[in-house]
Amino acid sequence: MTTKRDYYEVLGVERNAGADDIKRAYRKLAGKFHPDRNPGDETAVEKFKEASEAFDVLSSDEKRARYDRFGHAGVEGAAGRGGAGFQDVDDIFEAFGGIFGDLFGGSGGRRRGGSRARRGDHLRTAVTIDLVEAALGCSRELEIRRKILCVTCSGSGAKAGTSPTTCDYCGGHGQVVQSQGFFRVQTVCPACQGTGKVVRDKCVSCRGTRYESTTVRLDVKIPAGVDNDMQIRVTGEGEPGESGGPPGDLYVDIRVKSHPLFQRDGRMLLCEVPIAFSQAALGTELDVPLLTGKHRLTIPAGTQPGETFRIRGQGMPDPHGGTRGDLIVRAVVQVPKKLTKKYEETLRQLAELEDKNVSAHQKSFFESVKEFFTGDDEAE
Repeated sequence: MTTKRDYYEVLGVERNAGADDIKRAYRKLAGKFHPDRNPGDETAVEKFKEASEAFDVLSSDEKRARYDRFGHAGVEGAAGRGGAGFQDVDDIFEAFGGIFGDLFGGSGGRRRGGSRARRGDHLRTAVTIDLVEAALGCSRELEIRRKILCVTCSGSGAKAGTSPTTCDYCGGHGQVVQSQGFFRVQTVCPACQGTGKVVRDKCVSCRGTRYESTTVRLDVKIPAGVDNDMQIRVTGEGEPGESGGPPGDLYVDIRVKSHPLFQRDGRMLLCEVPIAFSQAALGTELDVPLLTGKHRLTIPAGTQPGETFRIRGQGMPDPHGGTRGDLIVRAVVQVPKKLTKKYEETLRQLAELEDKNVSAHQKSFFESVKEFFTGDDEAE
């Protein structure tokens, strides 16, 4: 198993580096290891991927915060491809093509003629589950809206009986060269958006966009141990690609509802269990709830308020395959607000044994009324 290098070390920046410093460092490394400058050099390609993965995380405030707190584990499976690593250099060009344009020219940082394959856009949705489902894992059927090729024109965008024609602006190359002083910059053709074709007579159904929107249902498996702000990536369920490119991915944001009995802290669970003073002083056995079932817990004599007990392996599982957390039970000693006469007498006897000062007995309204009529106060 290969250990990933620290992302700040990869880019050669300090941990408090600003966004501009991070971008400059990445541009420098991208220019050095770009595949077009290092043909056939697989080491350069890997360094290019490594730098791009680091930039993907550190250029995002959200992912950078998780990385600073949890390291690489904090961005695994997160939105974007940096958390799980880029699959190939085309992924990088799709994500950061604009950064390379002024260095190498062309859309995505690689000179290509005519229409080129392009990955489809990613989609994002959210799902809410309860704590038990998060602990055990579950599945959800999701409905999402995404594009499909127009049925009327079969994805050409052209009206029936017509077809797209070669773009006059770029001559069908999909790219144009612009001069800026001493520099010549190759960019995507603004007329055809890089396809090399333009639609003169547009399809009446899709109005030339080549796509129509539809609703699809997907069964998504949610692994055990997920927590709030985690994401699940469903590969290939995003928008369709262009010119034969792969589809994008679907990212599912996880929301876990709060539980009435358990509080969660990562893989640990906390449960507060009320006990009476007599149980704390004398000890007892009681059933405490688990996420599924119950556990017989021994409360030893002399248990103090707030004292905790650990039940190992009854917390939350690790979504990345680590050990399961524990359940922490906190004893909360309850003090009754209302006392029966016998209960009060017993406590006062206890106070005498402990030689503790307590408040004097307060007569109830009915006791005072009785004494008023019987004259017990005068007798005393």
